[in-house]
Amino acid sequence: MNDSATSTGSAPRWADPEALRQRALAALLTARERTALLTDSVDDHELTAQHSPLMSPLVWDLAHIGNQEELWLLRAVAGREAMCPEIDGLYDAFEHPRATRPSLPLLAPAEARSYAAEVRGRALDVLDGTALDGARPLVRSGFAFGMIAQHEQQHDETMLITHQLRSGPAVLTSPVPPAPTDAAGLPAEVLVPGGPFTMGTSAEPWALDNERPAHVRDVPSFFIDTTPVTCGAYQAFIEDGGYTERRWWAPEGWAMVREHELAAPLFWHRDAGQWLRRRFGVTETVPGNEPVLHVSWYEADAYARWAGRRLPTEAEWEKAARHDPASGRSRRYPWGDEDPSPELANLGQRHLRPAPAGAYPHGRSPHGARQLIGDVWEWTSSDFLPYPGFSPFPYREYSEVFFGPAHKVLRGGSFAVDPVACRGTFRNWDLPVRRQIFSGFRTARDV
Repeated sequence: MNDSATSTGSAPRWADPEALRQRALAALLTARERTALLTDSVDDHELTAQHSPLMSPLVWDLAHIGNQEELWLLRAVAGREAMCPEIDGLYDAFEHPRATRPSLPLLAPAEARSYAAEVRGRALDVLDGTALDGARPLVRSGFAFGMIAQHEQQHDETMLITHQLRSGPAVLTSPVPPAPTDAAGLPAEVLVPGGPFTMGTSAEPWALDNERPAHVRDVPSFFIDTTPVTCGAYQAFIEDGGYTERRWWAPEGWAMVREHELAAPLFWHRDAGQWLRRRFGVTETVPGNEPVLHVSWYEADAYARWAGRRLPTEAEWEKAARHDPASGRSRRYPWGDEDPSPELANLGQRHLRPAPAGAYPHGRSPHGARQLIGDVWEWTSSDFLPYPGFSPFPYREYSEVFFGPAHKVLRGGSFAVDPVACRGTFRNWDLPVRRQIFSGFRTARDV
């Protein structure tokens, strides 16, 4: 099976234990720097407040990050005794829904910071003393350390969503992302020829269980948008009565529109004849050339129907992003096997918004599609299901309990995703009603 990490000779960088140790250390430190930025930029009152019933107080995320690091790196890897066993239940995401977490006896901000810092100091000692080339699956190739870095970055994205939901002035700033110079000449869609390709991975050392194993999928030819659907294109859907025409909507989506009186993406409002949006405490004109953001699966599906198209399946999305027709192999990323860089994709909270459609030409796929990695999470038409041969690791609650028709798959990552938690095989999932996430989409059609 032609899994990219083995077929390209990229495996040796994962084979050197010292290089692995440095890679894990860098991932952990980068995640903690971002956590500090997101929690130090607001005062203790805002840390303990619940800015939306959809999200936890920021201080819960902070202590949860430390608790998961303790559970997996100190206890599971190093076999150490629990530091504070009485708090495990408070920070168990399955035990307490987000809406009820403010009522729990949570650690205060200073206590949460101290706990997370103490855990981190001990975890770095564990990393320094653990053999990463042994037989234990949990530590082989540094998996547990990579898993914890990804977990922290995923919660950093969650905390960034909370920052978007909070009221008040802006506390985060960032430079404007680069604009493309050739956007006007790009085709609206690209052709992805039919045939088999390798989906998923069996070789990427830090890939999570739902990305595994690599397997062959045969996908018929299809067309897919060159870029994600833009705000300007979505405005045309709105102006054409998209939110008032029942025929475009799945029944559950139409019920959502009627119940909540939806008329535009989340955070949009109309004033003096123009669309405005609120973005991290700043109100601005909706940029027509940026990928649309904060739309639910139902909204993406309705737009696609209105446009005479459809959402791509998850397999179509991955083939468009990874398959190289010249070699027949699957790449790690659309541009190749090298790790993401600022010239290739909009990741890592470097910019607090998507880049204009058509940006990052060096990050395009072999088929010519752009921005498949970064900018916005892209809804697909697929339910979140296991791959053939799936095996839960290292715990069922990461993926297996979410499998089924209730959750839809998103692909590609957003500007809020760190590269450690973003790959051509990475799978995100959420309920089709979710709008607060950094979600957009692109459409497809049959040949």
